[in-house]
Amino acid sequence: MDFNIADALIQYLMLVALLTFHEFGHAWTAMKCGDNTARDLGRVSLNPLVHIDPIGTVLMPLLMLILPYSVGRFLIGGAKPVPVNPFNLRHPTRDDLLVTLAGPGMNLLLAVIILSLARIVAMFASFEVVRLLLQMAHLSLVLCFFNLLLPIPPLDGSQVVRAAVGMSHENYAKLAQLGYIPVVLIWQIPLVQDYVLGTTDVVYHAVAILAGFR
Repeated sequence: MDFNIADALIQYLMLVALLTFHEFGHAWTAMKCGDNTARDLGRVSLNPLVHIDPIGTVLMPLLMLILPYSVGRFLIGGAKPVPVNPFNLRHPTRDDLLVTLAGPGMNLLLAVIILSLARIVAMFASFEVVRLLLQMAHLSLVLCFFNLLLPIPPLDGSQVVRAAVGMSHENYAKLAQLGYIPVVLIWQIPLVQDYVLGTTDVVYHAVAILAGFR
């Protein structure tokens, strides 16, 4: 696949925007559930700069974009995890799960909004604009299911598993010390990609049909 710097830059900017909304979803929900830790650190914001992680938001996605397709495989990345103090949550068990699901939920909501917008734009604008919107909606769903379906720290799916098995936040933090290294390695397994991207495609097509695309 030929490297196109313009397409790569557009995909990267889409990723940063979607990651920003993802982390905003976590931070806003935590604040509404009684924990102001993220708010006090300025994380309840749609400013991408407050969510950028040097490795997850800058290095990893850019490497995935410029490496040959057989190596990079797919655009992947993450942002700085939103700090949450579970002891401040009004209903710790329920609110912990709500905060965890808020990030992927935000990406799902964005995909619905973007696909609906793309359907409207299709009646007035060029195919290229619609193509970019469809691409962004699909990427938003990839982020949603990439985070939910892979129970690997620091991804959201691992937080769901932690809550389900009753693991303490302290022990979870120890597991998450390796950062994105295990995520990158496991993501290179074709079956893992098929699992995440296959689920993404099913939901994408269902939402697209509901939005009016055939």
